[in-house]
Amino acid sequence: MSKPKFINELSIPAVAAPMFLISGPELVIECCKNGIVGTFPALNQRTSEGFEEWLIQIKSELDEFEKETGKKAAPFGVNLIVHNTNPRVQADLMLCVKHKVPIIITSLGAVSQLVDAVHSYGGLVFHDVIKKRHAEKAAEAGVDGLILVAAGAGGHGGTLNPIPFISEVKKFFNKTILLSGCISNGRDIASAKQMGADLAYMGTRFINTKESKADDEYKEMIINSKAEDIVYTAAVSGVNANFLRPSLESMGITEEMWGNSKKIDFGSELDAAKAEAKAWKTIWSAGQGVTTIENDLSVKDLAESLKEEFISSINEQKNLLDTYN
Repeated sequence: MSKPKFINELSIPAVAAPMFLISGPELVIECCKNGIVGTFPALNQRTSEGFEEWLIQIKSELDEFEKETGKKAAPFGVNLIVHNTNPRVQADLMLCVKHKVPIIITSLGAVSQLVDAVHSYGGLVFHDVIKKRHAEKAAEAGVDGLILVAAGAGGHGGTLNPIPFISEVKKFFNKTILLSGCISNGRDIASAKQMGADLAYMGTRFINTKESKADDEYKEMIINSKAEDIVYTAAVSGVNANFLRPSLESMGITEEMWGNSKKIDFGSELDAAKAEAKAWKTIWSAGQGVTTIENDLSVKDLAESLKEEFISSINEQKNLLDTYN
């Protein structure tokens, strides 16, 4: 199965993951200008009308960039929560179809009708999964790519080691594979490729960029945190996710409460993001990759650094051939 053409046109094989309350047009646009796929959750805009405004802004600024520079921008993507507690999913999907969003990232459900709608205009659907069973269901729904969310990933992370996870999925899925989990530098991107992924899926590293919507205190906490400061719990919104321990403790969520869970609910019909936003605004998510994040860069500077590290790591691998040939 041939992989999407855009993969070979990127500056580096990476996607900046859609992060709730963090990813906005500025982050998406700068990623795409610098050869990295930029994405954002539709629910980061409080209404479908506002969501469409963001789509228009992203498309127009990237069109202008391509006209002015003669360079091709990376494609952008939108994350849709496909769950019965998200009443906006159909309206937002129709806007994605209207504006021909290149990549749709689906979470919490893979629906063949949605895949058909996106395929109708030539778009791609990537679905995130944390276990083999979910991957098999998504493959049956006809998705173009699977995002394997491995242990240690920020947000709604999984628990599987990436090596067997990729190996299992490759046995029945021969389309695009994206790997998520603790990928914070160019060497990590090269490692993802070595393990068999087509693209690295990076979230936490892009929180600490000038263009993200994260508070300065959030970014500082990431810089000061290590892998052991990440807590995997469903106590915040009913879905297991990784959070920064200090932000949990500052809101009174103690170790005794980490095993708690509650019903998944992404908001009411009047305000689809309200319930989640209230929790995630002050309880900050991050992956174990925080351990290598030490600064807050512009996307342009980060992209240059990632590419330099990626190329250096690939060259090191080439040199190993002389040793083991």
